[in-house]
Amino acid sequence: MSEGYKISDFVRIRNQRIFHGNKQVFSSEKPTQGFLKESYKFLNISYPKFHKMDALCKLGILATEVLFKNREIPADTALVFSNSASSLESDKQHRILMEATVSPAVFVYTLPNIVLGEISIKYKLQSENAFFISNRFDARLLTDYSEILLDSLKASAVVCGWIEWKNAEYDVFLCLISKEGRLSFSEENLEELYHFENE
Repeated sequence: MSEGYKISDFVRIRNQRIFHGNKQVFSSEKPTQGFLKESYKFLNISYPKFHKMDALCKLGILATEVLFKNREIPADTALVFSNSASSLESDKQHRILMEATVSPAVFVYTLPNIVLGEISIKYKLQSENAFFISNRFDARLLTDYSEILLDSLKASAVVCGWIEWKNAEYDVFLCLISKEGRLSFSEENLEELYHFENE
């Protein structure tokens, strides 16, 4: 572990609630699509393209908006995400549409890494990114890969974590990693933060 790296901030989105650090900043009783729409309004995001995205991309935009608010984010901030379902929900929708007319608006979201592209476009990131598929939240993979990017100077900061959308349920945990902050960036701390908010 590189002692110089810190968990500068983190965000959780789960069960119709958004947490910024340990503080709940928003909640709604609406199901997934209603929750996403209300969250967008609450966070005062002005990005019309948001409404055309699939839910995985919307969750990524919402989470990074919380992390990046009132911060100068370097253009070389890397994105290292993972989940277990890939882009399954968009894949299923695309499969249904294939029986009629194929929609490019759905097809474009049949890769999980599209969320990385959407975040990069919105926040003008010109950085390394990777999307891993794991059976479960894998703190070791996330810390190892993030530290490689930071140690090799390919990134001055990293947003890493878990972003899942499956069967109309969502589970998002993203951390901003840099040299600023009080909590050391380690596999153990990442695991603890993820599971604490999942209780």
